[in-house]
Amino acid sequence: MIESRGARIGLRLAAALTLGFIYLPLAVILLYAFSASRIQSWPIESFTTDWFARAFENQGARQALLTSIQAGLGATAIALVLGSAASFAVHRHRFFGREVISFLVILPIALPGIVTAIALNGTFTQFLDIDLGVGTIIVGHATFCIVLVYNNVIARLRRTSASLEEASMDLGADAFQTFRYVTLPVIRTALIAGGLLAFALSFDEVIVTNLTAGQDFTLPVWILRSLSRPNQAPIVNAVAVVAVLLSVVPVYIAQRLAGGETTRTGGAATR
Repeated sequence: MIESRGARIGLRLAAALTLGFIYLPLAVILLYAFSASRIQSWPIESFTTDWFARAFENQGARQALLTSIQAGLGATAIALVLGSAASFAVHRHRFFGREVISFLVILPIALPGIVTAIALNGTFTQFLDIDLGVGTIIVGHATFCIVLVYNNVIARLRRTSASLEEASMDLGADAFQTFRYVTLPVIRTALIAGGLLAFALSFDEVIVTNLTAGQDFTLPVWILRSLSRPNQAPIVNAVAVVAVLLSVVPVYIAQRLAGGETTRTGGAATR
């Protein structure tokens, strides 16, 4: 399709406006994180990097970061096991209610976060009578992180021919060998991409965390609660920039993995 010069300019302008709409607020926070003043005002008169050093020295922020990493890794591990298991069950076997199960696995990511948070809080504190902490955060986050792994793995399985595994079995490989040497390499990038997206989602979550954390703060919750202290605003801005960077990295890697795999799959299909 050949586009006119005006159409190309219009599309580029639309793309620029979209990116500006999405990322301008983040750019403002980035600028304020380097502002030398404790008071957020515009225009910024002078810049400094001192707030990042103070953020690093803040014991609460460091502990919250550690809790976020622990919760993210724990939720990702659970999601990888349960999400991949569910994807294999739904894809490989025909049974009554299969589509319903697929819908129920995906549903948690679409539910209002506050509803999920209240349900988890009631289950932990009243039904199971256990103390809230890092463990309950991990379980809470895993409920919606499973969706990301499930979607990535089942999409890869649907694009993979069953003849590869059949050929492996015909050549004498048992089920474990077939999984190790054939199936796992095929879904490996899908697992990694799903795990990275799950970690990023867990790392940024606030609503569910707020009602399942107890006395343990993750980094987003620490940022939320520190906003009520005006003298903490510059440190909060610095921590927010770090949180954005830590969230961008796994999403970028996951996107690169997914894009590279799509390119390779497409190239194979054209030969």
